[in-house]
Amino acid sequence: MQSTQSDVNNSKDLYFYASILILVAILGIWFTSLVFELGGAGVYWIAGIAFGVTVQRSRFCFTSAFRDYFLLGQTRILKGILVGLVVASVGFAMIMSTVVPNPDFGSPPSDANLLPVGLSTILAGSLFGVGMVLAGGCVSGSLYRMGEGYVASWVVILGVMVGLFFLNNTWNWWWDNLISTESNIWLPEYLSYSGSILVTLISILFILYLAVRKERKVNAGFVMPVITKKFSEPHITSTLGEIFSYFKKPFNTEWNPILAGVILAFINILLFIKFHPFGVVGEISRWSTDISQVIGFPELELRGLEGLGACVMIVTEGSWFTEGFFFNVGIIAGSAASSILSREFKVRIPKSPRRYIQSLIGGTIMGYGAGLGVGCTLGAFFSAIPSLALNGWVYGAGLCVGAYLGVQIIKRFP
Repeated sequence: MQSTQSDVNNSKDLYFYASILILVAILGIWFTSLVFELGGAGVYWIAGIAFGVTVQRSRFCFTSAFRDYFLLGQTRILKGILVGLVVASVGFAMIMSTVVPNPDFGSPPSDANLLPVGLSTILAGSLFGVGMVLAGGCVSGSLYRMGEGYVASWVVILGVMVGLFFLNNTWNWWWDNLISTESNIWLPEYLSYSGSILVTLISILFILYLAVRKERKVNAGFVMPVITKKFSEPHITSTLGEIFSYFKKPFNTEWNPILAGVILAFINILLFIKFHPFGVVGEISRWSTDISQVIGFPELELRGLEGLGACVMIVTEGSWFTEGFFFNVGIIAGSAASSILSREFKVRIPKSPRRYIQSLIGGTIMGYGAGLGVGCTLGAFFSAIPSLALNGWVYGAGLCVGAYLGVQIIKRFP
């Protein structure tokens, strides 16, 4: 009994010291970004940390939202996404209306996730949807699971980089034969800001109604359990100990996905005010390109990128420490910190080699789709719809098609 209690105390001490080290590392990197004046890197580092903590505590994953709806009829995460879209759409509209007061006579804000819309958009979303279901996570979802200790998620991101490599080497064909002929459609130019918001909100509410209606039919009487962890904490004997206990409480219970959707929407709004909305694919594409050049592949000249927004790859020279780098790594760090504080961190190694193959193939398909659509579920969907851009809706339709096909594949080949 004494040995068991000693093991428990040692485990608590390990988690406590690991949490302190992570906190010091997070603050240290943030301080370094300020000292070396790395632009908005410090802001994106904190935003990435907040993003990672939020999605880890709520299991907020775009793949789960689409896959669970088609596979199980569940809308738990989907509700959070839809509510987040409502909040972000209102916030984005307020920001854009201050930059371009009259959309009839001005160009759309350059930082909005507005992209050409057409066949390439639906193809990109469909490929991404299939890939994310096969891989078991979208790009942002794989990043946060990397922080939780999922080895398969590291393989997924490797696959994404491979897919982006193939897309970058075929991009000019897509641009010359398809994308360059497609048009940007920004809703306020046709409907005004108020009309665009009204159409957007009605559309989201209609989708929510259909989703909940199906859920009630498929899962009548079933209630998704909420995970609540109870740890035997020692009696608090000091003021400092009581203050620390306040910070522990959020990590003892799984967060509501709707709350998570609202939090992510506000983070996205704050980033848009000063910089640009969420996006992770452009940075990973840069990693893929830089590594391929180190290996010996020739430098690519990608046509048309200078006129696009969203998650376009930004070519940098001399340093890897860009805003995108800090945001992506921040997601991993935030998830790692959250999973350690909640005592959920564990190195999870797939038992079957088949899982590695599935992760690599799914990641590759997903990476190709993300490159073709110049964004993933985060940049080309969750940030594009609030930008009042039609491409966000079309990409979302593609995600539905791809996720449905992906579910049929995993049902047939489990």
